[in-house]
Amino acid sequence: MAFTLSIYPWVYVGKFDESWSGNFIEQEHLSPEEEAALSGNELEALHNRRNSFPDLPLVNYTSQYGLGCFEGVKALPQKDGGLKVFRPDENAARMSRSMKGLGMPGVDEELCERAILGSVGRNADLGFTVKYDPAWEKDSFLTAGSIYIRPFSWSEPGIGISLSHKPWLVVVNTAVSAYFSGSTFDAVTTDMIRATPRGTGWIKCDANYVIPCLAKNKAVQAGYMEAIFLDAAEHKYIEEGSSCNFFSVLKDGTLVTPGLGDTILPGITRKSIITLAQDRGIKVEERKLALEEVLSDGAESFVSGTAAGITPITSLTHEGNKVVFKNGTPGELTMSLLKELKGIQYGVLEDRHNWMVPVES
Repeated sequence: MAFTLSIYPWVYVGKFDESWSGNFIEQEHLSPEEEAALSGNELEALHNRRNSFPDLPLVNYTSQYGLGCFEGVKALPQKDGGLKVFRPDENAARMSRSMKGLGMPGVDEELCERAILGSVGRNADLGFTVKYDPAWEKDSFLTAGSIYIRPFSWSEPGIGISLSHKPWLVVVNTAVSAYFSGSTFDAVTTDMIRATPRGTGWIKCDANYVIPCLAKNKAVQAGYMEAIFLDAAEHKYIEEGSSCNFFSVLKDGTLVTPGLGDTILPGITRKSIITLAQDRGIKVEERKLALEEVLSDGAESFVSGTAAGITPITSLTHEGNKVVFKNGTPGELTMSLLKELKGIQYGVLEDRHNWMVPVES
């Protein structure tokens, strides 16, 4: 199911007006058990009412011009029965950078992190949470569930073209499962352009996701899992997937990912993978990654992101030329890093970098 728009009852709504402030708001709800017993139409109506925020303006710079940004954060049930959030400080910092990059006041990072953790805790107290399932360990957590936390900005009212000076911050929670489903892990390059130099490619902003949605839809219709974007200038260097960073393991064992710049989103999962690989003594390079290098010298490839986690790519097709990695099976390093990252996130392995932050009631 990946994402479902079944927003949990507790929502955080904050606003900037000389300084940041806000409150947690409890939306209409029944108990989780009572909601599960509703008919499909009744449940949809309840979810729609929970997805209504009358205090937020309908016509504004976000709805009219896409002037907004967002984050994706995950809370994960732990093997010991607890609930922890993966690196919320990093998400809060990136949210603030993105807002500043769009010319609006950056959210207070501590406030944003408290909103993330507080919304998850309040919802868990009502029973709106995800429970750990030992069966997830059998497939290295590829089908594991979690709570997806979505902080996003929303501008003040306006219809003329302008920047936002008094934005809102809203934080909602919903259940989420595996982002990529099915048995195919094939990717294809796209001739569409995700980001251009000196643009907003480094910002997690709303408008950046229109072209990737179009490209991925076209790829999926053609039978692929993912669309891979190339650079705008020369169209020969790999940049990102539709909503994920790209990695290639070369035949000499070097792990390469496109270097950060104004066209690459600084992924938090990306940053974590680099740390885990370096912990093992693996050579990691952040640099320009030519498509031809991946096709001729790549032994494994994968994409990463909050939703994607670590997802193997077993083949990459460019202009009809299909290159298969590892005979069409996920690579050894890819799966090893996946197991380690998921193990840390779900409390099976030691969290030696203190990435996981407990959710308190």
